[in-house]
Amino acid sequence: MAGFEVTHARVFAIAGPAMLANLTTPLLGIVGTAVIGRLSEASLLGAVAMSALVFDCIFWVFGFLRMGTVALTAQALGAGDTTEQRAVLARALLIAAVIGVALIALQAPLATMIYRLMGGSAAVTEAAQSYFAIRIWSAPFALASYAVLGWLVGLARTGLALALQIIVNVINMAATAWLVLEAGWGVNGAALGSVIAEVTGFIASLAVAFVLLRGRIGVGWAQVLHRAKLVRMLAVNRDIMIRTMALIAAFAFFTAQGARAGDTVLAANAVLHNFIMIGSFFLDGFATAAQQLCGQATGAHDRSAFSRAVRLILAWGTGFGVATTLLFLAAGDPLIDTMTSSPDVREAARHFMLFAAFAPVAGVLAYAYDGIYIGATWARDMRNLMIAALSVYFAAWWALGALGNAGLWWALLIFLLARGLLQAARYPALMRMTFKA
Repeated sequence: MAGFEVTHARVFAIAGPAMLANLTTPLLGIVGTAVIGRLSEASLLGAVAMSALVFDCIFWVFGFLRMGTVALTAQALGAGDTTEQRAVLARALLIAAVIGVALIALQAPLATMIYRLMGGSAAVTEAAQSYFAIRIWSAPFALASYAVLGWLVGLARTGLALALQIIVNVINMAATAWLVLEAGWGVNGAALGSVIAEVTGFIASLAVAFVLLRGRIGVGWAQVLHRAKLVRMLAVNRDIMIRTMALIAAFAFFTAQGARAGDTVLAANAVLHNFIMIGSFFLDGFATAAQQLCGQATGAHDRSAFSRAVRLILAWGTGFGVATTLLFLAAGDPLIDTMTSSPDVREAARHFMLFAAFAPVAGVLAYAYDGIYIGATWARDMRNLMIAALSVYFAAWWALGALGNAGLWWALLIFLLARGLLQAARYPALMRMTFKA
């Protein structure tokens, strides 16, 4: 694509809006935790934390609807193929609709299986299942929004994606606070607030796509269901999904082990998980920039632009990762106090705060190379390396099991490091294969 150039300004034009949008996501978690935390019952805080993680994981499994759509749209942009840009969106929305309806239809067995595996106390599990029965109805809307957001980022329309994400998250925070604290709906209010926000976000995202497409998709079913291109999308999405499931397994295992240590430890880990989320909004912003820039460079077959994008993403990601860790070291205690009023949970969270504070530094390479691999659609290699890192994680937990919850946190940091280092080692060979003459 003529005129394609990667600069610091371009990186921040994509990463900046992504960071701002992502900032509202940990704020959403903080508000939800703080609202339920004001009820001063560790079991309710644990239930909302567990259920919020469950839905993060369910939707995260299908995160390929955003990530894969970013990559394939950006590659079509780099190749100058406007028809394929539109077809990618149509395919992604079709897949989102099928998956969303299936999740609602399977909600009963899903809830039973998930909460049995999570291993929380009876009080936590009862409240969590009540949350699940309401929140599951947001699935089709949330997944369709993923597809539109990925399409917008792939087209480098990150400002519009930012606006949509902020709308969803602000509505979610406001609705949750009102329904829990004012209406007195407790855990059910937190779930309903999320449903209201996702439906609103879906309507807004469709309206944005409708305007950009001037009222029509512009491609027929033959193009949308083009065999080779549909198979490629499904293959990329399959590998991203398997990679994501491995990542979810790591965090689900972390939560389950915390639950087995008791409601207080579960709640403390939930509070500290928001630290990880806050740190990730910086790193994920640069990963989003990598997805778009590396995808566009791949579509344009521009090795120079690809390499420069990688250098800038790694440099800026490292700087922001270090800065975030320093912020947590300085302001960790006040943040904990903001998120819970329980003395026991505060004490436990302070005991393990250093681990959460260093998570951004440990995860710099993991986030950056995830974005790079997705943009280049090196999905199969990313999948295989994630599975290898997961094996390292479980081995570290087994070796450090005698340290209890501290050993669990050590294993998580080792997992983050392993993900990044394995992808960094594989990167040169993939570059040679992708940009060979």
